Amino acid sequence: MPKINVMNVIIRKGRKEDVPAVHTLVMELAIFEKAPDQVTNTVEKMMEDGFGQSPVYGLIVAEAENKIIGMAIYFIKYSTWRGKGLFLEDLIVTESQRKTGTGKKLFDAVVAEAKRMNAKTMHWQVLDWNTPAINFYKKYNCTFEAEWIDCKLTGQQIKDS
Repeated sequence: MPKINVMNVIIRKGRKEDVPAVHTLVMELAIFEKAPDQVTNTVEKMMEDGFGQSPVYGLIVAEAENKIIGMAIYFIKYSTWRGKGLFLEDLIVTESQRKTGTGKKLFDAVVAEAKRMNAKTMHWQVLDWNTPAINFYKKYNCTFEAEWIDCKLTGQQIKDS
């Protein structure tokens, strides 16, 4: 797909029918991050988790020429010190449409969502080697946290605990 003029990109709330295209973007990101074998989520599970009876994430998409070319998935987090916050899980623009301004439009839409929900903080993560993303976020004068270490338990570790 040739580069789209950002003026022709529509940013909107995601819908259930967008999920297959969103999952394709997730796989594109996983390949970029050299970890496609780590994706275990499915289209069906993403539909249930985002559009079932108890949605656990919000979705904003970038659409051009009736195709999803980018997306942002976020969820509400809570800080005992600050209160309600928004966590941006992923912001992805398909490779052929990067550097068009679509990422900025998506990120700005997430910031607007954080404002709408009166979030006290907005968090996200970026891989330390992803220089283009780091430079993108620097334009927002954000804080890069060096003192916090990410911790996690895998599904198997949860089962084994």
